[in-house]
Amino acid sequence: MKIQELTLYTSKLREQAAFYAEVLELKTLAQSEKSVSFQIGNSTLRFEEKIDATPYHFAINIPANKEHEALTWLKSKLEILKDGEDQIINFTAWNAKAIYFYDKDKNIVELISRRNLNNRTDQNFGPDQFLEISEIGVPTKDVKTVYDSLKQVMGIEIYDGAFGNFCAVGDENGLFICINMDRKDWYPTNDKAYSSDFKLNLLEKGNHFYIEFKNGEIKVIAP
Repeated sequence: MKIQELTLYTSKLREQAAFYAEVLELKTLAQSEKSVSFQIGNSTLRFEEKIDATPYHFAINIPANKEHEALTWLKSKLEILKDGEDQIINFTAWNAKAIYFYDKDKNIVELISRRNLNNRTDQNFGPDQFLEISEIGVPTKDVKTVYDSLKQVMGIEIYDGAFGNFCAVGDENGLFICINMDRKDWYPTNDKAYSSDFKLNLLEKGNHFYIEFKNGEIKVIAP
């Protein structure tokens, strides 16, 4: 699954525009009084202004051997969100390592290096090694209903988890991180998980799909 464009909502559009352009040094693709969008490798991240926006969790793939360089690069710019004393989190079951930080909306942003993608590089780490948006959090009161909606239209499968607290749906290039918001908060901070609205354009098995998550319900529009 390839996430082509992810649209999130923000109550701090100017601050977010500055953070992603100046701190993370991402290329600005378009900007207006009500929205801004950035290039993240093969994906586009778009923010639209909304007064009552609530936080998100999303992840960005980086090369499989670059988590230590990414940590050094990030620490010169912002504060790392830790699990205890750990700044790089080892997800053994996923053969991956991750680093977390906040943006200006207190969205939990994750950079994740996935060994199984075999995308190592010898280039020094920088913003050009933000490869793609690879995860979007989907807090819900009914994980199975969200999964069924995705499966029915797109045919995608469970990558990890089940229908209790946590279910990752898709593959290592693109995942819906579905959690039961009544039972689970966001790792690693234990921040409350909000059922925050988002829009998504993606490519799955050569087909384009449009996803809208609104008021806790997910809608999938096929081509």
